[in-house]
Amino acid sequence: MTALPPPSPAGNCFYILTEGCAYGSRHFPAGTLCCCSERSYLWNFCRESPPPTRFLRVIVLDDGSGVTVDVGILQPLREEAAAFLLAIGNPKERLSFFLERLSLEAALGAAPGRNVVVEVDRKFFPGVIRYVGSIYKPSLALLAPVFFGVELQGEGENRGRSDGSYHGTEFFQCRRNCGIFLPFSKIQFNPRPGGNAGNAGNAEPSEAVEEAAPVKVGDAVSFYVDEILTKGIAMAVFREGSRWFVKVCPEEEGTTDIFREIPMDSVVKETLPSPFPSFDSNHLEPPNPAKPEAKESSEEGEGGNSQLEVNSMVQITLDKGSRVSGIIRWVGFLPQIPEKMAGVELDEDKGVTGGEWLGRSYFHCAPKRGLFVRLNSCQPDRRFQSFPSAHLPLLDPGEREALPEAPPESFPPLRDEAAVRVLRGPMRGIQGHCNSCYMDAALFSLFSCTSVLDSMLFMPFPLRGRNVQGILRDEIVNPLRRSGFVRASSVMHLREQLTDKGQCSSFTNAEKDPEEFLNLIMQQILGMEPLLKLQSGGREQDCYCYQIFLEQQEDLVVPNVQQLVERSFLASDLKLVEIPSCFIIQMPRFGKEYKMFSKILPSLELDITDLLLDSPRECCLCGDVATLECLECFKDGVFAATGLKQFCSSCSRQVHSHPRRGGHRPSLLRLPAEFRGWKGGRIPRERLELFAVLCIETSHYVAFVRYGPGPQHWMFFDSMADRHGGESGFNIPAVTLCPEVAKYLELPLAELALEQPREMDGVAKRLFCDAYMYLFQSRKMALYK
Repeated sequence: MTALPPPSPAGNCFYILTEGCAYGSRHFPAGTLCCCSERSYLWNFCRESPPPTRFLRVIVLDDGSGVTVDVGILQPLREEAAAFLLAIGNPKERLSFFLERLSLEAALGAAPGRNVVVEVDRKFFPGVIRYVGSIYKPSLALLAPVFFGVELQGEGENRGRSDGSYHGTEFFQCRRNCGIFLPFSKIQFNPRPGGNAGNAGNAEPSEAVEEAAPVKVGDAVSFYVDEILTKGIAMAVFREGSRWFVKVCPEEEGTTDIFREIPMDSVVKETLPSPFPSFDSNHLEPPNPAKPEAKESSEEGEGGNSQLEVNSMVQITLDKGSRVSGIIRWVGFLPQIPEKMAGVELDEDKGVTGGEWLGRSYFHCAPKRGLFVRLNSCQPDRRFQSFPSAHLPLLDPGEREALPEAPPESFPPLRDEAAVRVLRGPMRGIQGHCNSCYMDAALFSLFSCTSVLDSMLFMPFPLRGRNVQGILRDEIVNPLRRSGFVRASSVMHLREQLTDKGQCSSFTNAEKDPEEFLNLIMQQILGMEPLLKLQSGGREQDCYCYQIFLEQQEDLVVPNVQQLVERSFLASDLKLVEIPSCFIIQMPRFGKEYKMFSKILPSLELDITDLLLDSPRECCLCGDVATLECLECFKDGVFAATGLKQFCSSCSRQVHSHPRRGGHRPSLLRLPAEFRGWKGGRIPRERLELFAVLCIETSHYVAFVRYGPGPQHWMFFDSMADRHGGESGFNIPAVTLCPEVAKYLELPLAELALEQPREMDGVAKRLFCDAYMYLFQSRKMALYK
């Protein structure tokens, strides 16, 4: 049940939506603020009869509309916090600051006279708070947003927009163009020297505060994220109690909206200004991070867990001897506790929190999945332990060769809620760089949410493919599944290896096709067994991707994939020799521009029963075992639009007794011995499930991936969704959910054909109109491949 926040004087309880929701024809995004009366809340959830419901009627603060929402996505707020958040116009940014909490708490404690750094036109300038409160005239609104009136100083003078007045009302006095009104999201709150909140008028400038810290605003710094050295710029320096913190803008995380607040002892100050990110930065020797105090080092060493950090998989023994497993989501110090603590997200609902401690959020997880424990109490999860070579004793070359190789650490594909939690958001997926979108989209599709081709990561391959396999597994797939992000430098490392091993010298910079990449890595480098075994005219042929070739099909306006595959197999007289574990199908299009069909309907399941060689098939009329197949009947409009046409002997005689079909020449089917004289009911059918679709538009590849079983469980990946900086900048990959796809999958074909692509919701147009490659899997056969 959603916790009841402290009611306002008017008796209202305030909330923020942690997930988007639809109500009627409207969509309310995550970060929307709303409220309900305390009386309404108590009536809904504190009554004994009738039983409480899962839904609550609330009022949206932005526009006053009434909405009924699931209480599971409501997070309670104090009225003061809601007023500060309401001043942020973007719901996504609003939710980010709510989850981050530190800036919001600093804003709640800020008062006039406090020195701050404010963001104006994407630049930062010093200033002093002169006013905190609403700047709008009184209205009937349930809550007035709270803004900060700041007098700009130093380089910020004359960069403001007022003299302390707003729409004719004076809130403070300053020189013309030196005043500005901002939400707290555009302000960095410098701590007061000595922490004296009452001496507002005598606050020292921020420079005086920074002098006491080893890192200053504007310094280039380094720190570690998920075992990767990350560079950034110090945007603010502040102290909480006796500990210093640095607010850092990481250079490779895209925009200045993404900040990390890091303890000073975890940050290394660079001696020279840090350059903009180089895609070869992974190959540099990382500097040693600042060493913790000796006491911390010895304490961590006692438990044997000095290597544990954020995203480490751990086990914890509870007081009754039971053991739980989880992932560390936060490491640091909690108020009044001297030992270093870990915030762990458990695999089961055996925790006590959703990531909060004494009202403050340190990380975010589902309710009752969070637990705060001493770091010493955590032990590495033995199920996922790896043994890095750095911890092996030094040996001479002869002894080192005799040692068995340590098994690589592996992570399973992401599904359902785990996929959303790890993959969704900006700076997620695989970072694009220099025409890499064809490879980024293919790798994300093949490995993010399925294990069908995990044999590429672990099977023993020829020596020349070992390095490629290691890069693919350790630098791309495992980081993607572990933290949801792969750097462009990792993909570039793979591209360099493909250039060295392959026949093409342009894999590091030129545009390619996904099938060219897949054929090279699977066939020429790894030497994998072909994914498809086909037979045509008695001759077998192997391939890794299947290209559909068709003549113009006038009777197909909006075909589905099932129809296209069947017609292509029929036209080429093809059969599948065996059930493929992975079936990769290229659509009928020529080059990157011309496509035969304006829309193609994805088939969530591909029935290949009638495409298999020497497989038992059922009569399309009576359902008995089929003994004859008629290719001419396939094109007869009397029959269904999909499915090859095969008949038992009796039905074939009746069908071909019609004068219009008298000239057909049915062919005999070879029937397995155990199905001759079959009287056991329906013939079993073999179906593959769709798990991803690659799309192309104007030479740019993107991917749609199914992360769950529902029709709405789709996510959209673009490795170059945004960009930071010019030629010396970098791409920002993004993964977004696209449940709108389900709406169009359920439409009748006639309605879908009439849908105008530019009017389709979200990114659905790209799935239906720009499909380039469909990827199907057989979970049954994947177990044996």
